[in-house]
Amino acid sequence: MFSARSTTVYLAREPADMRKGHDGLFALVRQLDLDPFTGHLFVFLNRRRNRVKVLFMTRGGFSLLYKRLEKSAFFLPPFPEDSDRVKLSRSELSLLLEGLDPFRAPSIQAWEPPAA
Repeated sequence: MFSARSTTVYLAREPADMRKGHDGLFALVRQLDLDPFTGHLFVFLNRRRNRVKVLFMTRGGFSLLYKRLEKSAFFLPPFPEDSDRVKLSRSELSLLLEGLDPFRAPSIQAWEPPAA
């Protein structure tokens, strides 16, 4: 579902009202100066960070993923001082949705072919 390499994951800095549905989150994406029709993933957390919603465009329309943690909170990455959003990798999103801290976990440097 989220496997396209061209898919970007954006996490909003400000907490979102989890009562918002597709249209309300669509408006929040527009407030971030992003285009909801791109197929990218737009991630929103509530103030307590125990709930997350992910809005994304699919072939038939907009889809919404919702998850609530019962006993912990989702981790936030460091945000640039002047930014209202941050980009996540697909692996960071996966770890975040599992309730793990992807931002302090050690990572290996990705292999790149030698320059010609």
